[in-house]
Amino acid sequence: MKKIILVLIVIVVATGLFAEDWNTSADISITMNQNAYSDNWDGEEKGSISWVFNSNFLAEKQLTAKVHNKNTLKLAFGQTHTQIEVDGEKYWAKPDKSTDLIDFESMFRFTLGAFVDPFASFRDESQFLDESEEETKIFNPNTTTETFGIAKVFIKDDTQELSTRIGGAFKRYFDSNLDDNTSDGGLEFVGIYTKPFKENMIKYSTNLNLYKPLFYSLSDDETNPAYNENWETVRMNWQHNVDISLTSLINLKLYVQLIYNEMDLDADGESIDEIQFKETLGLGLSYKLF
Repeated sequence: MKKIILVLIVIVVATGLFAEDWNTSADISITMNQNAYSDNWDGEEKGSISWVFNSNFLAEKQLTAKVHNKNTLKLAFGQTHTQIEVDGEKYWAKPDKSTDLIDFESMFRFTLGAFVDPFASFRDESQFLDESEEETKIFNPNTTTETFGIAKVFIKDDTQELSTRIGGAFKRYFDSNLDDNTSDGGLEFVGIYTKPFKENMIKYSTNLNLYKPLFYSLSDDETNPAYNENWETVRMNWQHNVDISLTSLINLKLYVQLIYNEMDLDADGESIDEIQFKETLGLGLSYKLF
């Protein structure tokens, strides 16, 4: 993995010196919600404060006549603070995480003028805080994905963008809480669609990721504590984003995520064989850096 990253960095530096300026964009947003009640409030409600920070970064350009590079970085973190009552006194409990995401991807697409373009990509998914054990750890766990295949951009203009890609993927799972790191490989499909409405006041984007593992590093070691018998099932990650700009700084954000991954385990250590659903709706401040 380190060799591949080094090669990608060398290509970017070497070819970037002779290319046009980068096409970049970046935005940050924060949404908050707060409830408060007096000590003599007639009810069982408790005070709460919740906040979520989101940021998206994009940098892409045509490095040469036949090499296009696109880099994306998504960061998100949020917490919920809730009051608890002990012996008639109200205290603020330790905050709980509501959102935690670090997602970086770099893709090289070789624009050869054919119906489809070969591509190579690297992706790293992690989180800021891992609170699954007694000791909180940062930037853990990590899932890296290296993919090689073919890509097709069907539409790309000022009104919308539609692209797909499919290829062989190799995934590695690094978790400092486990004795062994695991890996698997298979076929991956990614479909991305973005569409602005009302002169960019409303922006919709969706990203569908399907992955079918074909091999697993622990397939012959079922006694290993890290072994998961559901490794062969298809995994899905489908994200939807709706961003509505009410003013230049105030916006309404809706985020919906559907996940199907039988490798995920519930609180009892059992495989989750149903679709997982996450929805976030927030009104807050947003600023476009560039």
